[in-house]
Amino acid sequence: MASLETPVCDFGRPAPDFALPGTDGTIWTRDACAGERGLLVMFICNHCPYVKAVRERIVRDARDLIAVGIGCVAIMSNDTRDYPEDSFENMQRIAVALSFPFPYLLDDTQAVAKAYGAVCTPDFFGYNAALELQFRGRLDASRKETAPEGTARDLYTAMSQVARTGEGPAEQIPSVGCSIKWKTA
Repeated sequence: MASLETPVCDFGRPAPDFALPGTDGTIWTRDACAGERGLLVMFICNHCPYVKAVRERIVRDARDLIAVGIGCVAIMSNDTRDYPEDSFENMQRIAVALSFPFPYLLDDTQAVAKAYGAVCTPDFFGYNAALELQFRGRLDASRKETAPEGTARDLYTAMSQVARTGEGPAEQIPSVGCSIKWKTA
């Protein structure tokens, strides 16, 4: 299992569009997921220990961001043949079990992950109301283990700033996680 770090934020890069099936039976687009003040696109999966360590915090932060006008969406792009824990059926189970307040989408072709430049799970892309990239950092200091309570909420703080000002913080700490499990021919 390769551990990767996300690249530095490419401020202003537009959010690629998508149309992907959600665990709720709906086909979701970028614009349908966006909130009035921005959009948080999260690449996650079911099996990754880095994601498992922060799933409840992702739900907490998404609820808080939705309340300030940031739409949220999670996308699963891993090869489900080699990683059956990430299957659509398991995605549906996890979305219900954790009461995801956001759509959980399957990127079976992996085209959306490639368009965004996603490299790991979790990988967070925060956009302002104009759908310009303003955040590409970590949720918090958690790694494979959940960071202690009271840890700074990097993602929430940055995206709250985006909701207020349209701009993300100049300094961002990269997210770290398992590599996207790319399909082989």
